[in-house]
Amino acid sequence: MTMSNTGGRRRPPTIHDVAREAGVSRGTVSRVLNGGHYVSPAAQEAVNAAIKKTGYVVNRHARSLITGRSDSVGFLLTEPQERFFEDPNFNVLLRGCTQALAAHDIPLLLMLAGTPDERRRITRYITAGHVDGVLLVSSHSADPVAKELHEAGVPLVQCGKPMGPGFKVSYVAADDRDGARDMVRHLLSLGRRRIGVVTGPLDSPGGVDRLAGYKEVLAEAGVEVDERLIVSGDYSRASGQAGAERLLARAPDMDAVFVASDLMAQGVLAALEQAGRRVPQDIAVGGFDDSAAALAARPQLTTVRQPYDRISAEMVRVLLAQIGGEDPAAVILPTELVKRDST
Repeated sequence: MTMSNTGGRRRPPTIHDVAREAGVSRGTVSRVLNGGHYVSPAAQEAVNAAIKKTGYVVNRHARSLITGRSDSVGFLLTEPQERFFEDPNFNVLLRGCTQALAAHDIPLLLMLAGTPDERRRITRYITAGHVDGVLLVSSHSADPVAKELHEAGVPLVQCGKPMGPGFKVSYVAADDRDGARDMVRHLLSLGRRRIGVVTGPLDSPGGVDRLAGYKEVLAEAGVEVDERLIVSGDYSRASGQAGAERLLARAPDMDAVFVASDLMAQGVLAALEQAGRRVPQDIAVGGFDDSAAALAARPQLTTVRQPYDRISAEMVRVLLAQIGGEDPAAVILPTELVKRDST
């Protein structure tokens, strides 16, 4: 900090202090702060050293007036607010994206928009330029947010494959279909043949692809796909419990169940316990995500691990590249079967 001329109070160091310390012009310091274009390596090193010595902190508001950027990114969850607090996956993604952006000194703004009115307000806020780009999480096929942001020219990366034609959007996703195939193959290898499934929402890419993987493996194994063994959920614990109750009523001879999320699988386990069914002796249970819910379950869940650290890091990488002018990109990451006590 620098001493002021009045009263001996300390004032924050300015760009002029950095220039004086580095022995360069104010314009050179400004160019370093805005990307280092047309600055020699020696001058850039001197400015960076001066910034560290003086403790100078960039005035983001002033810089945004010059660059036209907010120097911030939005993390937009288009789900009801209670889902953010119930589902541990959202918090893991949020933490990973925050850490990845921190390496670039970029703050992340959390935005929850679970109703049409909330989505309209958030869309207006984003398109007014308050963030430079958006990390969009859990977008359903009927959700217009991605299309509206794309049409407004907002850099956008979606978590999960987009649904619906009409425009190209960047996305990062786990290989949902292949993960489901691995789980169903595992259940078949245990000698289970009456395998039920509690799907995710069928207006979401994960819901569609995990169900497709389930059906494909059964068909490959010569096991008839019985529609009585298929029920849908919404990734909540309550929907998992309700789904298991429907499966037991429709197919009491069920000997395994693949559940499209660990949180729903906790609900399935509760329903099976109430029905007096032992896990895994009577019914094997497999989940999806390898979230904290898998380890908290009793018994602990065999599940499909999504690489959330890599997903969040790739979402940030792709978004920053798009903000920098690169074309949209798609990244699909492999999953991993994790065997525990529920199978």
